[in-house]
Amino acid sequence: MEKSHLVNILRVLEKKEVRELRKWVSSPAHNQRQDVVDLYEYLVTGQHLFSEKQLEKEQVFRAIYPERTFSDAEMRQVMHFLLKAVENFLVYNELLKDEVRTQTMLAKVYRKRQLPKLFQKTIEMGQQTQQQQPYRNHQYFENEYALQFEQYTYLSGLGRNTPLNLQEVSDANDVAYLANKLQLSCIMLSHQAVFNTTYRLQLLDELLAYLENNRNLLGIPAIAIYYHQFKAMTQPDLIEHYHLLKKEIFENGRLFPNEEIRVIYLLTINYCIGRINAGISTFFRETFDLYNEGLDKSIFIENGVLSRFTFQNAVTAGLNLKDFEWVEKFIKNYRSLLAEKHQESFVQFNKARLFFEQGNYNDAMKLLAQSDYDDILMALNARAMLLKMYYELNEMDALDSLIESMKSYIQRKKVMGYHRDIFKNLISCTKKLLRIIPGDTIQIEKAKKDIKSLEPLMERKWLLEQLDKLG
Repeated sequence: MEKSHLVNILRVLEKKEVRELRKWVSSPAHNQRQDVVDLYEYLVTGQHLFSEKQLEKEQVFRAIYPERTFSDAEMRQVMHFLLKAVENFLVYNELLKDEVRTQTMLAKVYRKRQLPKLFQKTIEMGQQTQQQQPYRNHQYFENEYALQFEQYTYLSGLGRNTPLNLQEVSDANDVAYLANKLQLSCIMLSHQAVFNTTYRLQLLDELLAYLENNRNLLGIPAIAIYYHQFKAMTQPDLIEHYHLLKKEIFENGRLFPNEEIRVIYLLTINYCIGRINAGISTFFRETFDLYNEGLDKSIFIENGVLSRFTFQNAVTAGLNLKDFEWVEKFIKNYRSLLAEKHQESFVQFNKARLFFEQGNYNDAMKLLAQSDYDDILMALNARAMLLKMYYELNEMDALDSLIESMKSYIQRKKVMGYHRDIFKNLISCTKKLLRIIPGDTIQIEKAKKDIKSLEPLMERKWLLEQLDKLG
């Protein structure tokens, strides 16, 4: 029973939900079986949900049927009825969170039951609630379409001469579709790049051409943000789309719920990182600004937790600008927001990065030596940091050994997407550095040209600096 869907769901409920669910299960409107109530009470009592012994079917059966012989079929049946009651409770609560959708559904009920006055009152309440919504994302326009369509369905039943709101229905549907399509396309592009897969982005050429011929639609933030996001992702050299995107985010980010604007920020930061990897150093500042803005507005905090990836990338943004004081304060102020299981390793690793950038190689190496990283990219980045320190300290034996271990690690761990190429290219370029004779300007210039054009490549700036030292 411990691995049942029922137990898994009950384990994640908040205390308030447990209390409300008790009322739901006890109500004859939702459940008429006492054994279902008894099972619920048993499961939520004390630590029963988290005790393997207390969740043995025979033990649970004795608790709810004390005078009966164990029956697995009966046990499964009562679990099924409770699960259905719990699922109905969760669906009901989720529906109630969206007042506009709830009022639209109620209006539909009144329309079908031919209660026109109640329909009109409810649809007007829905429209008022819609206008009071703080967000203007795709969900807002989906609700607008649902309201308009429900109004049209009502009006079309009043007679031939009744004016219909078909234009409003069509316009709302268009905006909802455009916002949804552009948002999903941006997410697909991002996933495609990281996981080395290919998606069919259908109708995008026609959609983009339509928007460019109807630029008034770009006045809608839910369309404009994802339009410029998509254009920036597919035509990264047209930097004007990035600047228009950033302007929209900073001016209209409040119109999106936190979980959505967080994704928008992260997609935009990924674009900036791509420009940095392409050698455009001005995007160091752009990345830093986006992280600063997002942190100030708590956009990156989800359920009281800061993602370990966001934590690390924010440190990177500060280090790229040599703002060591900011990085030190950031690590101190945000370390407690990391998930507990990642806290020690990510704080140590990023302190090591700070020491490295400050030139304190001794302390950086000590911290790296103390850590064993489960995260593949962190482990590779730690090795990349050691690679640079060994090279600069002229510890060639250690460097040769490290390079071989990195190659083996990359092959063994099957690093996904472009990350494999990033680290393979770093190894290749470092080996090229080792082969260059100091003072050989022809070799140095050729290596510089190769490094400047190589994609994808991390540590491009560092590699070019080492070449300058060989000149």
